[in-house]
Amino acid sequence: MASAVAIAGLLGSALNSDASITTHPESMRASEVLADNFPDAGSFDEAVVIRSDRHTTDDRAFRQFVAEVRSSLQQTGTTHTVGDPYAGDPTAISEDDHAALVTLTLGSDPDTGIEALLGEVAASDVDDAFDVDMTGTYTLDHDFQELSSSDLEKGELQFGLPAAMVVLVLVFGALIAAFLPMTIAIISIVVAVASTAVLGQVTSLSFFIVNMITAMGLALGIDYSLFVLSRYREERSADKDKLSAIVATGGTSGKAVLFSGSSFVVALSGLLLVPDTILRSLALGAIIVGLITMAASLTLLPALLSLLGDRVNALRLPLFGREHSAESPFWTRTVNAVVRHPVATLSAGLIILLAATAPVLGLHTGSAGVSSLPDSAFSKAGALALDRSFPHLTADPAKVVISGDVGSVAVEAAMLTFEASVTDDPDFGAPTRQLAPNGTVALINVPLVGDPNSSSARNGLERLRTDLVPAAFDGTHAEVLVGGTTAEDTDYSGVINKWLPIVLTFVLGLSFILLTLVFRSLVLSATAVVLNLLSVGSAYGLLVLVFQNGVAADLLGLQQVERVEAWVPVFLFSVLFALSMDYHVFLLSRIRERYAQTGDTRDAVVHGIAATGRIITGAALIIVVVFASFASGQLVMFQQMGFGVAIALLVDATLIRMVVVPAVMTVLGDWNWYLPKWLEWLPELHVEGDPAPAAETPAAAPQLVPTSVQA
Repeated sequence: MASAVAIAGLLGSALNSDASITTHPESMRASEVLADNFPDAGSFDEAVVIRSDRHTTDDRAFRQFVAEVRSSLQQTGTTHTVGDPYAGDPTAISEDDHAALVTLTLGSDPDTGIEALLGEVAASDVDDAFDVDMTGTYTLDHDFQELSSSDLEKGELQFGLPAAMVVLVLVFGALIAAFLPMTIAIISIVVAVASTAVLGQVTSLSFFIVNMITAMGLALGIDYSLFVLSRYREERSADKDKLSAIVATGGTSGKAVLFSGSSFVVALSGLLLVPDTILRSLALGAIIVGLITMAASLTLLPALLSLLGDRVNALRLPLFGREHSAESPFWTRTVNAVVRHPVATLSAGLIILLAATAPVLGLHTGSAGVSSLPDSAFSKAGALALDRSFPHLTADPAKVVISGDVGSVAVEAAMLTFEASVTDDPDFGAPTRQLAPNGTVALINVPLVGDPNSSSARNGLERLRTDLVPAAFDGTHAEVLVGGTTAEDTDYSGVINKWLPIVLTFVLGLSFILLTLVFRSLVLSATAVVLNLLSVGSAYGLLVLVFQNGVAADLLGLQQVERVEAWVPVFLFSVLFALSMDYHVFLLSRIRERYAQTGDTRDAVVHGIAATGRIITGAALIIVVVFASFASGQLVMFQQMGFGVAIALLVDATLIRMVVVPAVMTVLGDWNWYLPKWLEWLPELHVEGDPAPAAETPAAAPQLVPTSVQA
C-alpha cells in the first residue's frame, strides 16, 4: 500500500482534488462572468473574528490587539487585502461591542497561503483575554483535506488492512492461503495507481481516485482470490492432482471471476455518464483496478498455486486450520430450512427489506457543510464565532450578477428595488454592490443566514432565484445570475439528482443483458436485478433513518445531519450493485453447475448456497469491516459512504443472497431457467464449467429436502 502512495506522489502532478461539474448550471455561469469582469473574482474572502468578553471594541487593549493581528496576517505575504474593522464599516463591529471582524482577500496562491494564515490565527489565539477564529472557503477546504486524509488513512491502513487479514486467516485457517488474496490485492492496487497516474498526464483526474483504487482493489482482490483459492482447495480435496485442480478451477471459478469482473465494470461504467470530474475519476479508478485484479486472479494466482501446490495450506492455525468440506454444515442446515418453507421465508425477507427501504421517501440530498465538522476544525470554530457575533454576515454570500446595460435607468431602478427587498428581510444580511471596471457587469453580494449549506441558506437562495430577482429585474433585458457557495452546492445536487435515474437505467439495462447472456435465463436476470435494487434501496433507507432521522446515530457514533451528501446515492448505487453482482454471479454459477449435473433446481440451490455460503460471507465481511472503518471517521461524507456500503453488503450477503435468493428460486422452480425460443441463438458460455452429461433420471438424484413446498 505504501508503494501505491509513493507512485501517486511521484506522478502526483497528474492528479488534483478539485470537483468540477462539466455542465454549465447557473452558478457556474455566474462564476465565469465574475472571473471575466472582476479582477478579484477568483479569490474568496476569509473572515477573522476577534472577540473579548473582558474588553469592548473601543478599549485601547482591544484596538491594539486587533492591530497586532492585522499586522501578523499582512506579514505572511499571502493576502491581497486585510480589512480594518475601525475604518468606518459599522458591520465590522458586533452589536454588543465585544467583537470585531477582519476580512481577508487572499493572494495569488491561496491554497498555500491559508496554511500560514491559520498558523498566525492559532498563534494569536493564545491570549486568555481574546478569542481569534477564522472561517471561509479556503479554511473549509484546508480542514476538509486534513480530515479526509486522516479518515482515509485510518480506514485503509490502520484498520482496513489488519481487519481484512484477520478475516482471511479465519476463513482459510492457514497463513499462506490467507496471504495470497492480500498479495493479489496489493499488486493490483500498485499497478492500477501507476496506470491511472500515467493516464493523468493527458487528462485531469481527482486525487481521490487513489482511495477508490485502494478500497476497490482490496475488495475485488480478496473476493476473486477467495473464489479461486477456495475452489482449488475443494478440487484438491476431491483427490485431483495439482494441475487438474488448477484447470478445473479455471473452468469454473475462473469463468465466474471473468463474468463477475465484467458485471462490475458494467455497473461502475454508469458513473462515467455523470458530468462530474470526481465521480468520473472514481469510476475510472474502480474500472481500471477491477480489470487488473481480474487479470491477476486469472493469471498470476493460478501461477502461484502451481508453484505452491499443497504448501498453500501451510502454517495452519489450531482449531481454524482444520479441513473444510465442500458444503458448509451451517449453511446446509440454513438453506434447507429456507427451502422447506420458501413462501413464508420469502415473505418475511421481503417485508424486512421493504421496511428498511421505506425511509428513502424522505431522502434529501445536499451538503452537510461546516456544521458537520468536528469542533477542533478551524472553519467550524470560525463559523460558530461569526454566527455568534455577526449573525447576519457570512463569508460566502449569494452573488447576484447583473450583465447588460447596468448604467441604464431601468437596470439601476431594478437594482435599487432588489436591494430594498432584501435589506429588511430576516433571511438576508445587508447587500453590497460592486461595479466591474468595464462598467458592463454589476455584482450584488447578499449575505445568507447561517451555514452556506443549511436549510435556511438554501431557502434564501430559492427565494432569490424564484421570487426576488425575477420581481425586480423582469422587463429590464438584463441577464441576472445567482451564484456563490450555496448556489454551487444546490446546482451540484440538482445535476447529480438529474443523472441518478439515467445511471440507474443504464446500469440495470446492461446488467440484465449481461446476466441473460451468461446464464441464458430471463427470469434469473430479472430476479437478480430486482434483488440488487432491494439491497441498494435498503441502504438508502437506512442512511435516511440513521443520518437524517438520527435513529441510533449516537449509539453508532455517527452524526445526524439535514441531508445525505449529493454524490453518495449515485456512488452507493454503482458500487453496491457492482459488488452485489459479484456475489450473485459466483452463487448462480455454482447453482447452475449443480443443476447441469442433476437437473434438480432445489438440490442445486441447496448445494450452491452450502458450497458458497462461507466464502461469500467471508468476502462480504472483509468489505464490511473495511468500509465500517470509514464510518468511524470524522467527516460525515465518509461516515455515510462507509455505513452505506457496509450495511448494504451485510444485508446482501446474508438476508438476500442466503435467504431470499434460495426462497425465490425454490418458488420459481423450473421457471428459473426460462429462455424464450427466440433467444435460443444466444451462445452457450458455460459459466458453470465444461458441460457434463445430465443424469438420466433427474428425479432419482439425491433429494436433500422434501419435494413438497410448504408455506
